[in-house]
Order: sequence, then structure tokens, then C-alpha cells
Amino acid sequence: MTQNIQPKAKQSRVMIMKLEIGGVMMNVVSAYAPQVGCARGKKEDFWSELDEVMKSVPKEQKVVLGADFSGHVGEGNSGDEEVMGRYGVKERNEEGQRIVDFAKRTDIAEVNTYFKKREEHRVTYKSGGRYTQVDDILCRRVDLKEIEDCKVVGGEM
Repeated sequence: MTQNIQPKAKQSRVMIMKLEIGGVMMNVVSAYAPQVGCARGKKEDFWSELDEVMKSVPKEQKVVLGADFSGHVGEGNSGDEEVMGRYGVKERNEEGQRIVDFAKRTDIAEVNTYFKKREEHRVTYKSGGRYTQVDDILCRRVDLKEIEDCKVVGGEM
């Protein structure tokens, strides 16, 4: 008996939508990184795909990136002031360092770390007494001054 097994199609974890708003081109990017513990190759593929999407957006256009990066950029910003504020959650992990490195190479900023908020307006995942900030909003650094606020809106967790 012979089985014909077809390889699974590569699933994209990055989407982009282009909107023209008041004569301004806005690129809204959504991304979902492989979880902690996934194979290194899957993670590399994700970051390569995200890099390509970011490179495809002309510098004069605006970008807002919303992502579940499955990483923690951590509290504080010593040495990384150009891409993040001081108001992250907990300590940075390996995936969090990837986020910071990505922000530096693409000249974007981690928006949700620039605004001092109560814990419930920073934490994006809570379970079994543990909490963290794994979802991120990023924009081009040059556009950061236009952002007035960023917070988590409470819901079912």
C-alpha cells in the first residue's frame, strides 16, 4: 500500500493591509510569531518574512505593526532607548531580544512601552497567576511623536 503525502503549504504568519486615509498611505501589518519552544527554523522563517514585508513599505509611508511576538522586551530600556520606552513588563527573554533587534534594524519603535499604565493596561496574557506582555504595537520611530496613547483594553483573559 502506497501513501501519497503532500507537503503542507507554507502558512504565512504576516499580513499587510494598505489604506489611504486623508491622502496618507497607512500600512497595517499583523504578525503572529512562532511560540516559545518552536523549531529555530520556523522562527527564522517568520523573522525573514516580517523583514521582507517591512522592506516592501516605502519609507515615506506610515506603518503600524500589531503582533503577538511571544516574547518579552522587559521593563526598562537601558541601551535601547531609540526603539522602546521604559514601561514594558517583567524581564527580557531571547524572543524579546529578537523584537528589539528587529526594531533597531527596521527603524521602528515599541509603542506600548512608551506609556506609563496600570498593570491591567499593559498585560496582554494572564493565566494561572502568571502575566506578561506578549502582544506589541510598533510604528516607525519618526511617527512615534504622533501617537497619543496605547493601552490594553481589558476583556476575557
